Amino acid sequence: MADKKIQVVSLQTDVTDHASAVETIAALNGGYVCVATVHMVMEAYDDAEFAAKVNAADLAVPDGMPLLWMQKLRGAKEAKRVRGNDLMLGLFEHAEKNGLKVGFYGGHDKTLKALYERAKTDYPALKIVYTYSPLFRPLTAIEDAAITDEINKAAPDILFVGLGCPKQENWMAAHRDRVGAVMIGVGAAFDFYAGNLKEAPRWLSNIGLEWLFRLFMEPKRLWRRYLILNPRFMWLAVKQLMRRGDTETRGRGGR
Repeated sequence: MADKKIQVVSLQTDVTDHASAVETIAALNGGYVCVATVHMVMEAYDDAEFAAKVNAADLAVPDGMPLLWMQKLRGAKEAKRVRGNDLMLGLFEHAEKNGLKVGFYGGHDKTLKALYERAKTDYPALKIVYTYSPLFRPLTAIEDAAITDEINKAAPDILFVGLGCPKQENWMAAHRDRVGAVMIGVGAAFDFYAGNLKEAPRWLSNIGLEWLFRLFMEPKRLWRRYLILNPRFMWLAVKQLMRRGDTETRGRGGR
């Protein structure tokens, strides 16, 4: 696909597709990738520093359907959705075929164990060289340095980061020049693949109602995200569409 970025409210999102995203990520030598959702857009809208971190990513793919719709409405008719869960599996397949090493950072110990076991069953030749479940508190500088050193000694080519937004994006930005692997924040993909969470039916996801399924499954945790942030996003998106001006940014020099 063309090297094109579309601004969606607060974020510069890449126009891409699943296959192109996999190839781009696999070819990166370090850096980080964001899987953009409405939640991420609104976190960035409310926090300019966070927006700068996401906009500095080497790739920001549209996971949420509203972001894809905005890309199309702003002129990128060729835009495709790139789901974080699918992207992780696509990278598993690519890594297995091409001898790339992968690692996992984030999630609970049990989640990582289940994820590792399933990945080795589904992709028996996949080289998984690192797994780590971080403490649920801020790490000291000494602890963080030790973990960074362990990651680099294991030398994964791709490090999947499952800390949730905005924690995983903040972590990746802080470690961009310290971790040799390309990092990709995959949010809840660890839990979906490990079987901790049930994915929405694909037809529901395709019409933009995956959020409703997830809200039904986890109302206490997700009610604010979907019942407050989603309407705010819709209002800001409509305001953006009503404004005149350029609909797209080409190239990566604007990061």
